[in-house]
Amino acid sequence: MRAVLCKHYGPPDELTVEDVEKPPLGAKQVRVEVHACGVNFPDTLIIQNKYQFKPPLPFSPGGEVAGVVSEVADGVPGYSVGDRVIAMVGWGGYAEELVVDPAALMRVPEGMGLVSAAGFPMTYGTSYYALKQRGKLQSGETLLVLGAAGGVGLATVEIGKMMGARVIAAASTPEKLELCKRFGADEVIDYSRESIKERTKELTGGAGADVIYDPVGGDAFDQAIRCINWGGRLLVIGFASGRIPELPVNLVLLKGCQIVGVFWGAFTAREAETAARNMEELSRLCAQGRLHPYVSATFPLERAADALNCMLERRVTGKVVLTTGRA
Repeated sequence: MRAVLCKHYGPPDELTVEDVEKPPLGAKQVRVEVHACGVNFPDTLIIQNKYQFKPPLPFSPGGEVAGVVSEVADGVPGYSVGDRVIAMVGWGGYAEELVVDPAALMRVPEGMGLVSAAGFPMTYGTSYYALKQRGKLQSGETLLVLGAAGGVGLATVEIGKMMGARVIAAASTPEKLELCKRFGADEVIDYSRESIKERTKELTGGAGADVIYDPVGGDAFDQAIRCINWGGRLLVIGFASGRIPELPVNLVLLKGCQIVGVFWGAFTAREAETAARNMEELSRLCAQGRLHPYVSATFPLERAADALNCMLERRVTGKVVLTTGRA
């Protein structure tokens, strides 16, 4: 089978695509024929040895896969050959086949294609957990979303609007902001031309945002902490800007606010039952047509480096997905 390999740590252009042996099917495991694999920001980190998880070399990146069950070990309940599934695996997904434990699988939501499914669980899972369990977003509150046209950002705009919030979307180009409006944003901020801090205060009558969703870090975080409402919650998702900000703790005191970490991967492991309920709810909402995972581009497996470079250069809107050419 073909697989994208990281043989040594480095930039995306140093990845290779090679024929490798199919992974053996272990006891109580399921083999998945991969049709599509989501491209996520952690993929860019793990190949550079900048992520908290460090698989042994060589490995394939890619933690979010959609495909079809092709083999099931004896004694594995719940799955059969031909089932359409999503697998969350951490790494190993940039390949034509994958062997996983059943606990890593979920069924593709009714009516969803496999390409869309490969861009669904990580972004929507992260955003729903952030707003529901960590941010405790309430109907009528104001939600400010940074990096709002990216994968997790766009999912947050859509979920926040569904939860009854007034959504302010911040992004870097008019085209990205137009996309955010299509997904429900009430107001937009072009932070290539406007101050996040000043514009948010203007839009909220000086009060600031009740919940701030920040996958960007850097300068955006520095502004966001200064335009949060009293009692607000600033959700730390990641650092796509490349700079991990430092926080003047006096601002937390003066604003009476909370800085809340959001680590969806750890949540799924530590609170598996709650995480599973979240995904069941999200799947149901997708099947009802209330959520719409957005894939802006697809790349064949051989162009994984191009897809990752798009992510690094922040040229991505919604999700980018790799495809294996399976029917």
